Amino acid sequence: MNEIITRHRETIEMTAVIMRIISFSLVSWLGPKSPFLFVWAFNTVDAIALSWCAILRKDKAYTLLNVFWIAVGVVGMIRARGF
Repeated sequence: MNEIITRHRETIEMTAVIMRIISFSLVSWLGPKSPFLFVWAFNTVDAIALSWCAILRKDKAYTLLNVFWIAVGVVGMIRARGF
């Protein structure tokens, strides 16, 4: 699996960055009417993709940033579910 990720890393990273832009744009545009569970799930998926790419590149700062976003996404999904 890592070979596939490495081979397509630039495409995966660009797709994940676009996903992050879309998720935060939804919140900006829709405000309180945003589908928060969807936004946080979408954001967490892009954070996982970006983390995986950063780990393979051995980029510690980028890994830390995106692992943090995974944690934020999990908390966001829990809160969106009303817990």
